Amino acid sequence: MDSAPPPEQTSEQPPPILAALDAVSRQNPYPTYRSIQESGAFVRCDVRGWVSTIITGHADCSAAFQSPDFGNGYTAGIHSGAHRSAGSDDSGLKSLLRKDPPEHTRLRGLVNRAFTPGVVATLTAEITSIVDTLLDAALAAGEVDMIEAFARPLPLSVICRMLGVPAEDESVFGEWIVPLVRGLAPDMTLTPEDLRVRAESTRSIQGYFRDLIADVRAKPREDLLSQLVAAGQDSDVLPEQELLDLCILLLVAGFETTVNLIGSGIVALLRDPDQLARLRAAPELVPAAVEEMLRYDPTFPLIIRTVLRDTEVNGHPFSRGDSVVLLVGAANRDPDVYREPDHFDVARYAQTTSAPRHLGLGLGIHYCLGAPLARAEGAIALRALLSRTEKITLLDEPGYRPSAWVRAMSRLPLRLSV
Repeated sequence: MDSAPPPEQTSEQPPPILAALDAVSRQNPYPTYRSIQESGAFVRCDVRGWVSTIITGHADCSAAFQSPDFGNGYTAGIHSGAHRSAGSDDSGLKSLLRKDPPEHTRLRGLVNRAFTPGVVATLTAEITSIVDTLLDAALAAGEVDMIEAFARPLPLSVICRMLGVPAEDESVFGEWIVPLVRGLAPDMTLTPEDLRVRAESTRSIQGYFRDLIADVRAKPREDLLSQLVAAGQDSDVLPEQELLDLCILLLVAGFETTVNLIGSGIVALLRDPDQLARLRAAPELVPAAVEEMLRYDPTFPLIIRTVLRDTEVNGHPFSRGDSVVLLVGAANRDPDVYREPDHFDVARYAQTTSAPRHLGLGLGIHYCLGAPLARAEGAIALRALLSRTEKITLLDEPGYRPSAWVRAMSRLPLRLSV
């Protein structure tokens, strides 16, 4: 194995990050990530005038994730320009995703209770019921787009029910949420149409929740939205605009990771029949397989951070206001950390092993809010799919939305045989 470059080495050659936008690379961006990683531990990147440093290794990404010197910048009045576009309205995305302590601590404390493992455990029966209903329809059809028929409606139904959204309104939320997730990419990588649709979707969701919040205030219910409204009424902890922003955050946190966990996980299994057979024979490995799916093909392969104060990582200096990209897609396959990093192994995270922690859900105070829910939904969906099918056939290559920043599967044509 070649030794890693010294920590202070920085490549001045801009890496081909945006190459992952083309259709061929979207199918498998990992050779691109590996080439960036091999070019240096810290790699300078200039994307349409937005200059950043890419951190490529697992240890260095982990350090940055956990360091208070790296954050989102909005709380301190610092942000790199990655999300500054004239006329773009992304206030709903500037909630917890872009705040740092102390604001982040206050808001995270309010919503953390909705996604604790204990709360998620109480949702198991409802998640299972939704999975069974969706799978009944998919199996009856035989040939389906598994994203449209299963992976997308599952988490959408779960989070909408948690928030008290009526079942008949769930489909319109599906139309709104995709542009919001697309809008998580840096503004300079988005087209004017992307920005327009993101702003329109944000306004639509906020308008919907304003009406729903008014209903909840008049007649409280037993759901997450009612709990948040009560928190805002009890004190000045949660002004209405922050409440609206948190509703959008909860939709994103409870949606995108699960969609891509299910989609990419199915594809990984189908591309390695031995691993698929191993999991069918030992369904107790499903939780470990879910962890491997999160490592192997994470939803957010690139994470942006802003340097909040002068600092360093592994000897490499950073100045206040610098932009940093944590290349999770490379860190999760760091050959200095993982045995056979490009091999998909459903038992890598089995209880009898001690595989290094992956970064597919982040680390530190910005660790994925919906992680327990995504794990539960992924495990329940995977168990049901494997137990109720005899054979799963990939009919065509999966499709991906055109983003280097969000690994978002848009189409997965399958034949399900019972």
